[in-house]
Amino acid sequence: MKTKLEIAKNWLPRYTGTEIDEFADYILITNFPDYVHAFADQFNCEIKGEGKPMQTATNSHGLTIINYGMGSPNAATIMDLLTARHPRAVLFLGKCGGLKRSTEIGHFILPIAAIRGEGTSKDYFPPEVPALPSFKLHKFVSDKIIQYGQEYRTGVVYTTNRRVWEWDLRFREYLQSLSAIAIDMETATVFIVGHANEISRGALLLVSDMPLIPEGIKTAETDKMVTQKFRDLHLKIGIEAMTELEEKGEEIKHFRY
Repeated sequence: MKTKLEIAKNWLPRYTGTEIDEFADYILITNFPDYVHAFADQFNCEIKGEGKPMQTATNSHGLTIINYGMGSPNAATIMDLLTARHPRAVLFLGKCGGLKRSTEIGHFILPIAAIRGEGTSKDYFPPEVPALPSFKLHKFVSDKIIQYGQEYRTGVVYTTNRRVWEWDLRFREYLQSLSAIAIDMETATVFIVGHANEISRGALLLVSDMPLIPEGIKTAETDKMVTQKFRDLHLKIGIEAMTELEEKGEEIKHFRY
């Protein structure tokens, strides 16, 4: 195997237990196994890749969902391996921590950009290259959020590899100096690796915690509450936005900047 494409074609089925031609043209990626199970239950479709690093499910409407695991290296891996299929659009359904008082648990965020604090994206482009979504994809998602009468924010998300930082005053002050609206672990990676691979991409983030205040730090109990209360709507908006995009057949062109 001498090329990236040859490697991706060999590795995508190995990581997911799913053959390349079984992936749809439009793809949701997430880092929550229960999203895949909820998707499979809704469409009565098979979950593939149980026991593999990543799991998938594909419905009959031209949409696949993938649980890629957690963290920016795994996000980069799936965005690289998807070059074997080269989907028409990829939407990341993730959770994030709100960094502004204007963001509340249960709000949605459509990032206009992401700060590349995670390190992984440096293997793809110099730090000067911005991590940006495909804005036409976000327009479909935005319309769907409004249709459901939901609150959402736009802004810049800070992406980091760091865990258990909530106690660190210096890091917290650094975050506040960035004017970022939220913090997560994958958005910048999805945007940059999507850009490198010429894959149209976007992110719909659910605010799951408010980590700058002690009572807002995520716990097992609060995470369970957020999942029970907001997961189905989060998934529904992603499914319907991508399905509508597929049905309209609009091209989301990738432009190099």
